Amino acid sequence: MPNPFDPPGASSDKPRLSRRELLRGAALMPMAGALAACATPAGKAPAQSAAPVATSAANPFGVAADRPLEVWIFDGGFGHAYAKDIHQPLFATKYPKVEIKHNSTKEITKVLQPRFAGGNPPDVIDNSGAGAMDMGALAQDGQLQDLGPLLDAPSWDDPGTKVRDTLDPAVIDFGTYDGKFHVVGYVNYIHGIWYSQKVFRDNGWQVPKTWDEFVALCETIKKSGKMAPFTYAGKHPQYLYEPLMTMAAKIGGKEVLVNLDNLEDGAWTAEPMRQSAAAWAEIGAKYLMEGTAGLDHVQTQTAQNKYKVAMLPSGSWLENEQKTTTPADFEYGMFPIPDFTSSDKLPYGTLHSRPGETFLVPAKAANPQAGMEYLRAMLSKKAAGDFSELVRTVSVVKGAGEGRPLSPGAKSATEALAAAGENTVYFRWRNWYAQLHDEAVAATGELMSGGLTPEKYLERLQKKADEIKGDSSIKKYRR
Repeated sequence: MPNPFDPPGASSDKPRLSRRELLRGAALMPMAGALAACATPAGKAPAQSAAPVATSAANPFGVAADRPLEVWIFDGGFGHAYAKDIHQPLFATKYPKVEIKHNSTKEITKVLQPRFAGGNPPDVIDNSGAGAMDMGALAQDGQLQDLGPLLDAPSWDDPGTKVRDTLDPAVIDFGTYDGKFHVVGYVNYIHGIWYSQKVFRDNGWQVPKTWDEFVALCETIKKSGKMAPFTYAGKHPQYLYEPLMTMAAKIGGKEVLVNLDNLEDGAWTAEPMRQSAAAWAEIGAKYLMEGTAGLDHVQTQTAQNKYKVAMLPSGSWLENEQKTTTPADFEYGMFPIPDFTSSDKLPYGTLHSRPGETFLVPAKAANPQAGMEYLRAMLSKKAAGDFSELVRTVSVVKGAGEGRPLSPGAKSATEALAAAGENTVYFRWRNWYAQLHDEAVAATGELMSGGLTPEKYLERLQKKADEIKGDSSIKKYRR
C-alpha cells in the first residue's frame, strides 16, 4: 500500500488531474476542464440521478427497487472480495432486484476521473490508495454528494439509533469539507513500527520506548549480521514521512500538525520538525536495508517476512496485505514511535490514528439514493465486524470487533490504540492539498537517501506550502 493514509496497492508516480492544476494551466491529461468544468464528451449525455421513491424508516433515501447500482472498489491491501462477499449480499437482502455492478481497480484516478469529467460517475467509490482522486478538489468542485442525511438516517441494525451514533466521531471530522459531510472513512488506520514478535523474542530484542533505545537497537541488529535494522517503501516515501510527522507532534504537541494543516507561516521549519527530520535522516544514513530506495511497499514488506529486515513503518492494513507471504509463526507486532526526549509534549504511546479507506457518493451519480443506502449497509455492525475479521483490521463502527478473534498484528495495534487513549494525532494536509503531498513524497525520498539535509528538506516543503497558501484558485481548509 503505497499510501499509508489511504490504503495499499497503487503506484503514486502517476500524473494527477485536479481543478487546481487546470486552473494553473498545468493539466496533465488531454481532457481539458476535467474537474473544473465537467465538460461532457461529444455524443454522451451526463447521467441523470434517479428520482427517489417514497422514503420510510426501512428505506430512508427512497431507493428504487429495480435501478442498477454501480460500485467501484480500490483493489489494494484489503482486496475487493469483502465488497462482493459481505457488503453486496447484505444490501441485496433488502433490495434483491437491484442489479449491483461490481468493479475494482488499483488506479482510481486514472479509471474514474474521466467519468467525473463526463458527468457520468458511478454511484459508490472506494477512493483510496496512492492513486486516489484529490478529495479537496472534488469537494471544491461540488462533485461530492452531501452525506449528512446518511449520518441522521436510522442505522441498518437499529431504527432507534442514528448512523452517526454508531461511528467513531473522527469519521465525521475527517469526512467534513467546508461544513458538509462528504466522505466516509471505513477503517481505523493505526500507524506504528511493525516487527516480528517471534524474531524479537528469539533474539532477546526489546521494544524501544525512547529514541536512544531505538537507535541502540538498530545498532545491535546491524552488528548481529542477521538482518538489516530498518526499511520503508523506498519508492513510496510517504511511508516514512508518516513517522516523521508523528515524532514531530510528540516533540512539540498536536499544534505542530495543526499548523501544517492550516498553512501557517514557518510551520514546516519549526524546531520539532527539524529535530524529527534530523533523527530520521540519521536512520536513513546508517541503518537502512541495502537497496531500500529502489523497492516498493510489497518488496520491503516481503523482505521482512523473509527475515531480511527487522522493522518498518506501516499501518494496520499490513498484516492482511502480506497474508500470502507471512510465515505462520511470524507473529506481527506494532509499537508506537519512541519518546524523542523526556521533554516531549506528548507521552509515550502516542499514535497517529485516523479513519481511512474512504468511500464517497458522487453528486452526479445516476443512483445516489442506492449509493447512500449501500454505505448505510456497510456501516452496520455485522457488515463492519465481518469485514474486520476477514481483512484483519479495525473498523470505525463501534463494537464491530467485539467477540471476534483477532490476529496477532490486529491485536497488537488494537491494544496500542487503547493504551494511547486521547493521545492520538493526525494531519489533513495530505488530503486537502495533493500538490503538497506530492512534494513531500519526493523530498522525503531525498532526505532519506542523503540528497537533502534536514534543513533543506523542510525549506523545500515550506516553499511549497507557501505557494499553495498564496494561490487563490486553491480552496483553503482549516482545523
